[in-house]
Amino acid sequence: MGAKRDYYEVLGISRSADKDAIKKAYRKMAKKYHPDSNAGNADAEEKFKEVTEAYNVLSDPEKKKLYDQFGHAAFEEGAGGAGYGAGGFGGAGFGGFGNGHSGAYRSPDGSYQEFHFEGGDMDDILKNLFGGGFGGGSTSGKTGSAHGFGGSGFNRAGFDDSSFGGFGSSFGSGFHDSGFGGNSYSNGYGSHQQKGQDLNAEISISFNEAAFGCDKLINLSGADGSGKQTLKVHIPAGIDNGKSIRLRGKGNPGYGGAPAGDLLLKVHVGERPGFERKGNDVYTTVNVPFVTAALGGEARVQTLNGQVMCRIPEGTQSGSKIRLKGKGIQAMGKTGVYGDLYVTVQVQVPRNLSEESKRKLREFDTSTRMSGARNSRTA
Repeated sequence: MGAKRDYYEVLGISRSADKDAIKKAYRKMAKKYHPDSNAGNADAEEKFKEVTEAYNVLSDPEKKKLYDQFGHAAFEEGAGGAGYGAGGFGGAGFGGFGNGHSGAYRSPDGSYQEFHFEGGDMDDILKNLFGGGFGGGSTSGKTGSAHGFGGSGFNRAGFDDSSFGGFGSSFGSGFHDSGFGGNSYSNGYGSHQQKGQDLNAEISISFNEAAFGCDKLINLSGADGSGKQTLKVHIPAGIDNGKSIRLRGKGNPGYGGAPAGDLLLKVHVGERPGFERKGNDVYTTVNVPFVTAALGGEARVQTLNGQVMCRIPEGTQSGSKIRLKGKGIQAMGKTGVYGDLYVTVQVQVPRNLSEESKRKLREFDTSTRMSGARNSRTA
């Protein structure tokens, strides 16, 4: 296999390119070489993989920093960083340090760590690199102790759980009799994997669709406009405005065989005239005739599920609230659990009264005043 090209060269950008420029260049190149547009073209497929690999590194600030400092060596198979391999830990023992050495390695949590050595013996160097724990019988590694550095390099007896802090099983076949050779980090930190990034999108639904739930169709495509697909998304009953639905595995593809990211679909709920939602409770109003409010009776109330007859107590005042239990919105994910419907009463004042009606009202007013005066005298 030929030497890898410079990632900046692959994307056709300068080393000073910012995040937006990197993304723009990737979209252009990915669209050009995408397999969907180049069916059966092996060269285009390799170029697509190349630009994707370049973008995955340069779009990540941490990886980009390592690449700018160490180049491809920071991510090579069997090389924890620029300090491992032919130019660092030599094939025949441990040559190549000189008076100082820098590099990078991948820690167990997947992050990259940089290191720098200024002289010192080999035991001190590896203590700096791995956090101590070397040399049960010798600190210099020059006496051939079974727990330190063997005569010809790192023998298998030198990597046990007590002196290597539990790394023994991870390094296994990576270190053998001739020093740092073979697969190096084959069992521990050889290949790099990273889950794909999550994507964010938005969807608008109606008030009723949020209240009762529904299925919606959405169209997805890659950053370069390719790979279009249509998905059916279930909107659960009771979802509120601003909540998100997670579609697992529908985000950006992973790197190195890792799983794809997720798609987070933010929901925007529209309004419904005459109703206001607060959590799972719903608020509405009803107009009640003056006589019904005064004498009591019934009024027809519109709910989310249709009309119901609601009892109006005698003497109901305008602005009074009536609670209809369980007539609100279902709690999301809780079957049979609903909020309430609160009905605000608005008393209708009669208009365009006839002269006879006005006379009757004046008589009513006089009667109520006299009744009120008598009650105050007897109190």
